[in-house]
Amino acid sequence: MGCLGNIIWFIFGGFVSGLSWALAGCLWCISIVGVPIGIQCFKFAGLSFFPFGKEIHYGGGAGSLLLNILWILITGIPLAIVSASFGVILCITIIGIPFGLQHFKIAKLALMPFGATIE
Repeated sequence: MGCLGNIIWFIFGGFVSGLSWALAGCLWCISIVGVPIGIQCFKFAGLSFFPFGKEIHYGGGAGSLLLNILWILITGIPLAIVSASFGVILCITIIGIPFGLQHFKIAKLALMPFGATIE
């Protein structure tokens, strides 16, 4: 399911989702202070292009908490709303449920990206 799911995902929404993360990374990289945040966005763009077969583990410390708060206020909420909206739309049909769940996984990541690791 992983390979086939990733191919179908990329064609029917993964490209747009990954592109939104890449755009956020480009916008963050405009300033020197935002470069670490932009690099993190590019890592998660790769996950957003092909999410099947990958797990996200959350952790981190005080630094991650502060960056997550800054992230939520500036970029996280719009990315999470878009992913959650697509997830709800896809979960309406039985066939779209696995893809909707991947959107929910990415929406949660959009709210707390720092301190998260992808395996």
